[in-house]
Amino acid sequence: MSFLPSNDRQYLENRGLPFEEVVDASQKGVILREFQLPPGRFDTEQADILILLPSGYPDAPPDMFYLLPWVKLVQGAKYPKAADQAHQFNSQKWQRWSRHNNEWRPGTDGIWTMLKRIENALEVAA
Repeated sequence: MSFLPSNDRQYLENRGLPFEEVVDASQKGVILREFQLPPGRFDTEQADILILLPSGYPDAPPDMFYLLPWVKLVQGAKYPKAADQAHQFNSQKWQRWSRHNNEWRPGTDGIWTMLKRIENALEVAA
């Protein structure tokens, strides 16, 4: 079942990012498979990233994102700030990264905006 807007799907395909659209109960999620993490920053080099799409997307913004496997910072061997809670999706416990989105522009933003936010959050994680 495909629920992503075609411009979102095209963006992910053009970037060469393997992804899967998954429905779990009433939640719709996009899973970016084997996403490369910033080198030397975490205790693993890649992870799956889950983006939950709210009802009303793309006019309503995605909020947090989730990783599997759970990652810790190399420096200090601890979870990043606000990334130590679990979220159940598709029979798995994902690492919730609580990063809220207050700057979404309905009609302009899409999955590319969320991906930039995720990449930034991974770069500056402390």
